[in-house]
Amino acid sequence: MKSRAYADPYIAGVGIGLVLLAAYAVAGRGLGASGAFSTVVAAGTVAVRGHGAAASPAVAPYLSGGILHDWLVLELCGVALGGFLSAWLAGRFHFAVERGPHLGVRGRVAASVCGGVLMGIGAKFARGCTSGQALTGGALLSAGSWLFIAGCFATAYLLSPVARRLWR
Repeated sequence: MKSRAYADPYIAGVGIGLVLLAAYAVAGRGLGASGAFSTVVAAGTVAVRGHGAAASPAVAPYLSGGILHDWLVLELCGVALGGFLSAWLAGRFHFAVERGPHLGVRGRVAASVCGGVLMGIGAKFARGCTSGQALTGGALLSAGSWLFIAGCFATAYLLSPVARRLWR
């Protein structure tokens, strides 16, 4: 199957905005991701350590109603399913590690894991992930979210030469 062209970024941006609006209309909440991981980790902690762990102030806030009753867990399941379906329909579904010629598979995976861990830690400190802070907070005109967006763009701009060297 021949792969199709990528979506126009402006149309995709409008689509994301409509999804955010629909999330507010249907679920009464905005978009985000890090809260889902917190719920899964809290449920895993209770599964491993027993129900005594559920009383911990670090775990208790994420256990209201079970793992599949959390809006963000369901949202992320939908994102994963939609991503696979989109890749399959566009003819791009295959397993690969995208990397530059000067970076091995192990180095790319290690860099991805380290970046993911740093983003997760940052999301907990910021009380929200990039999608929650930028999309939801930005749409609500939160000053902190707009500062966060500016910080993300500035950091990406400053670090892009490093990343570019790894991909050339």
